[in-house]
Amino acid sequence: MYYIVESNKSFDQASADLESAVKRLGFGVLHIHDLGTTLRSKGITFDNQCKVFEVCNPGQAARVLSTDMRLNMALPCRISVFTDKGRTKIGLIKPLEMLSALSQDATLVQVAKEVEAKTIQMVDEAK
Repeated sequence: MYYIVESNKSFDQASADLESAVKRLGFGVLHIHDLGTTLRSKGITFDNQCKVFEVCNPGQAARVLSTDMRLNMALPCRISVFTDKGRTKIGLIKPLEMLSALSQDATLVQVAKEVEAKTIQMVDEAK
């Protein structure tokens, strides 16, 4: 269900490279949640870094929503750059498995396959 790769890059470089790959592959970055900084700002001891990128391709999102509006709760796609035991990692929950758990509609399965291929390509390019 997860696709996670380890990177030899720094957290900051992997984050920048992911953002570039997202844009190059026709998606947009809607928001970046810096969970590590947010937790530390709340006085919580948290030694890892974690940025969650909300990414979206408007055409694909419209196809999903026009088929089943309830799936707005599964959008946008999220790709994370994080550290774990001192190593930088990049990962996502695979869209095909997630959407398949929510719907068996053939149109959605096709959209999920297309989005999954692109998001995995983004991760691999940022690695």
